[in-house]
Amino acid sequence: MIFQLNLAAIFAVAGQTAWKKAKPFVLKDVILYPALGFLGIILLWWVIALVNHELMPTPPEALVANLDYILNPFYQRGPGNLGIGWLLLASIRRVLIGFLLGAVVAIPVGFLIGMSRSAMLAINPIIQIFKPVSPLAWLPIALAIFNLADPSAIFVIFITSLWPTIINTALGVSSVSKDYLDVARVLEMPRWRQITKIILPASLPYIFTGLRISLGIAWLVIVAVEMLTGGIGIGFFVWDEWSRLNLSSVFLAVLVIGLTGLVLDYAVGRLQEFVTHRPKTST
Repeated sequence: MIFQLNLAAIFAVAGQTAWKKAKPFVLKDVILYPALGFLGIILLWWVIALVNHELMPTPPEALVANLDYILNPFYQRGPGNLGIGWLLLASIRRVLIGFLLGAVVAIPVGFLIGMSRSAMLAINPIIQIFKPVSPLAWLPIALAIFNLADPSAIFVIFITSLWPTIINTALGVSSVSKDYLDVARVLEMPRWRQITKIILPASLPYIFTGLRISLGIAWLVIVAVEMLTGGIGIGFFVWDEWSRLNLSSVFLAVLVIGLTGLVLDYAVGRLQEFVTHRPKTST
């Protein structure tokens, strides 16, 4: 009993010592350095605003001008007069629908390309042709097909988020060690079991890398699409506030867009960690 108590005390002291050693590094890496980076951006903004004060507000002026949006993000004051929280949710909904539809298509296509040379030769030229096309070039086609802004925006998200996931999935599948597949053939393992037990687990890091890139592209695209289609969304908010020469609200929208993109990427990274049972790597 005494030995167990002493052992517990030793572990407790060792844990406290390790935390004391790690704490300065945690404070520097997680708090101090990011805070310095943000402070540098704010100071740069402040200097530019002071030089061109007639058009650009200083950070304190922007904060005061946006207090209503910040304190009441979910207000409803009539048709079309919604808080920035509702606009953000509308954009996130479109992005997630288009992104998930793209993932449902892109992952099987990536597997097909990675496992079949014939499929790669047939599909790769299509990818190389459509991948460089600007998202805004797809918008007129989407509007002609759907004749509505909301499904058109989702279609543009879908078509532009396909390519990174397809390419990374195909790369992951084709990178699986041939030795593992040879052993599976010797054991006469069915093809579907090879896919689920060998190829899929080995490809998951590549797949999630493609998904994270696709989600980032989707979030970039939705802002541009909503600027052109109008309606409800964070992109339309940016364009509407710029039309009113209200740069304070534009700065607020830029911050909200950036933080939302950070949260979405973090969520996919946590999902990757949960699925693969390994810490995510930073990108």
